[in-house]
Amino acid sequence: MLLTRVLTAAVLLAAFLAALFLLDRSQFSMVVSLVVGIGAHEWARLVKARPVIAAIFAVAVALGCFWLAQLASGALWICAVGALFWISVAPYFLVTGFRASPVAVGLAVGLFVLVPAALAMSALPPRHLLMVLGLMWISDTAAYLAGRAFGRRKLAPSISPGKTWEGVAGGAIGCVIYAIIWAYFDVDLRARVQGFVWIPFLAGTLLLCALGIVGDLFESSLKRQAGAKDSGRLLPGHGGVLDRVDSATATLPVAFLLMLAMGTA
Repeated sequence: MLLTRVLTAAVLLAAFLAALFLLDRSQFSMVVSLVVGIGAHEWARLVKARPVIAAIFAVAVALGCFWLAQLASGALWICAVGALFWISVAPYFLVTGFRASPVAVGLAVGLFVLVPAALAMSALPPRHLLMVLGLMWISDTAAYLAGRAFGRRKLAPSISPGKTWEGVAGGAIGCVIYAIIWAYFDVDLRARVQGFVWIPFLAGTLLLCALGIVGDLFESSLKRQAGAKDSGRLLPGHGGVLDRVDSATATLPVAFLLMLAMGTA
């Protein structure tokens, strides 16, 4: 099982880097839209949509994301709506708990989850997109290691029993170290992050770390309500597309807005 996970992760990483740096922006946004369309199909099945509705939803999301990615100002406003959802609405759902709702409502929530993240991926420069995704990978890895070594107090036992507050602390520390290293080696970022600017820069880093956890828990709650262990079976050893991008769906729209504010996007 571990070997399968490692091999799948290696193939996915190689394919992602090739698409990110070898394709032009329009081609890359097409790939992103296709992947998000697959995630949309998984989402629709989790909210109990009928197969034909799930297929229509997936195609509509993929085509809509590709069309919106071609608009100059589309990403800004849609990412702002996505950021508002993740900062205010998603935590409310996690606190109050998911309840059975009409399929149409579940699909509408899926739009808020998937579309802003897709547009942020298409709009961010390759280096900065890689930086944000790297932040999530570091956060997940550091949280896992810290949780395994020191985890005692459960973060959300009814949603994801394996997550602990000690893991959250480890992930936050890992994110801060990663952000400092990146700001030091990235010439453009180093020129902007000076003096007092370090405070909002690291605060933004911690915000992204927290949102990554919210995104992870949000999808875990949806799967628990649907009675599913994974969102799909497309990726051997990993589950579905949503299982791999749950943290990124929450962080990418906010990261895009933060980078715009810093003048780096």
